[in-house]
Amino acid sequence: MSTISVLGLDPSAYVKNTLHAEGAAWVEKNCYVDVWIEVLHAQKLNPLPLLAFTVALDFVGDQWTFYKPSHDDLNTLYGLEVQELNVFKPLAEHAVTHLSAGRLVLTEADAFFLPDTAGTDYGRQHTKTTIALETLDVEGRKLGYFHNTGYYTLEGADFDAIFRSAGTWDPHILPLFAEWVGLERLERHSEDGLRERSRALLARYLRRRPLVNPCGRFARQFASDLDGLRSKGIDAYHIYAFATLRQLGSNFELAAAYLRWLDGSANGELTRAAAELESISSAAKTLILKGARSVAAKKPADFSELLGTMESGWQRGMDLLTQVAG
Repeated sequence: MSTISVLGLDPSAYVKNTLHAEGAAWVEKNCYVDVWIEVLHAQKLNPLPLLAFTVALDFVGDQWTFYKPSHDDLNTLYGLEVQELNVFKPLAEHAVTHLSAGRLVLTEADAFFLPDTAGTDYGRQHTKTTIALETLDVEGRKLGYFHNTGYYTLEGADFDAIFRSAGTWDPHILPLFAEWVGLERLERHSEDGLRERSRALLARYLRRRPLVNPCGRFARQFASDLDGLRSKGIDAYHIYAFATLRQLGSNFELAAAYLRWLDGSANGELTRAAAELESISSAAKTLILKGARSVAAKKPADFSELLGTMESGWQRGMDLLTQVAG
């Protein structure tokens, strides 16, 4: 069987989207959003119109909601069809079927076997993440895939581990969650057309924004959480911060980029709202470092100014948004 490739990408020549530039406050956002940013970018589609959902982020007591694009939004903006893949046989067999038909496959994977995570997870710790399969060579045991901030390849033992291809297919082992992405109805709209469609999405997500300022609720919980984390140590803090401060900060960095694109000018109301929401991202970036120092030293610290910046930034940003686009 020859190599199957949906987009014909060259990993050595691939240039990642600017949302993943090294100068970003949060180069990696979350695994699902990152994959979609690059999947769209690889097809010369602008991912910014998709980010309306960022204004609806909420704090639910022990974590922030996991922000991600909906299948309906992907269809509305780009004509993509996304459906869950029923994994009833080896994933590699499904991948051959769908990639041969011109469909991408998104799947859960263990970052322990993903070479692009060298220095963090690769060969060191088992972490669930999402990748998009784009090029497949089953006989050669090679895979081209989107993950986090770019497009990469893996092969050999890593290929076997990702596809669980060692040994016999066991239907009693729970399969990985996967989706297929249909590209045959792909639509390319003008920037003005995308802005019109995305504004409608923004109004919808604003109606779903938290009823009570979530940054204020998080501020009260953070103080309590940090007291407990000082006794558990820095490793526990890093896990906590990844699920809370990183989720919060990266979401509002994307929200700010989205609103500036939607505004289309340098000084409109949406740009003003973007600056307010971006202050949340900046404060979260500082807080994640100050929190680490507090936990490592096992000493309390005053975070009230940073937490207050996030609370007021959310309120002012949402007030501006509802006046203009609510």
